[in-house]
Amino acid sequence: MTQPVFDAHLHIVDPAYPLVENDGYLPDPFTASDYLARVDGLEIAGGAVVSGSFQGFDQGHLIEALKNLGPRYVGVTQIPADTTDHEISDLHDAGVRAVRFNVARGGSADLDDMDRLARRVHDVSGWHAEFYIDARTVDDDLYTRIAGLPAASVDHLGMHEDGLPNLLRLVEQGVRVKATGFGRIHMDPATAIRAIMDIDPTALMVGTDLPSTRARRPFLDDDFEYITQVLDPSQVADVFWNNAAAFYLG
Repeated sequence: MTQPVFDAHLHIVDPAYPLVENDGYLPDPFTASDYLARVDGLEIAGGAVVSGSFQGFDQGHLIEALKNLGPRYVGVTQIPADTTDHEISDLHDAGVRAVRFNVARGGSADLDDMDRLARRVHDVSGWHAEFYIDARTVDDDLYTRIAGLPAASVDHLGMHEDGLPNLLRLVEQGVRVKATGFGRIHMDPATAIRAIMDIDPTALMVGTDLPSTRARRPFLDDDFEYITQVLDPSQVADVFWNNAAAFYLG
């Protein structure tokens, strides 16, 4: 495809920086150079480097990755609830633009801490909040909290087809969604993509989820072609670049 792509979800695994086992799992190395070699030919012109559960609160890998990837790449970090405003500002200067809450694999923040931190990083540096979450687990309390944030997104189409009604309720409230991780989700992606676009065509973003850690299968180049076939041709530029670029780059 010749359409420029903003890869809204990728991981860099640099063994030069600390890694933390999560449920006994440690990923193989996947450096910035590895990533650029893997996506060569996909027209990727920017993206969001997302901290994984196996990286804990380490910021070194993220800052180094952004230096290596260039100015159209931003960071999505994990930070403890007691991170200072000054530390948040320093991370912003390094290219970080969002905080991630890994609800699916067990994060460090309880709901009250999560809510306070998500609001504080937005107040301090304009960051949004990202949620790796199984949408089936979004009860009324969590729905109210996520929907009430100034800006938020959900990874991997909310993971499961049974959670789609909950996900769509969030989309109705302005929450963005990443069409990513097709090798880890339990749903027909086309059904979710069409439903999201019917509600809010500015909500959907795409990404590779490389290196697809712990997924049943890794990202395939054909995943992007699959998405283009689901969309109306007039929607492709927005979903593959404009929506994410506006969300991450401003």
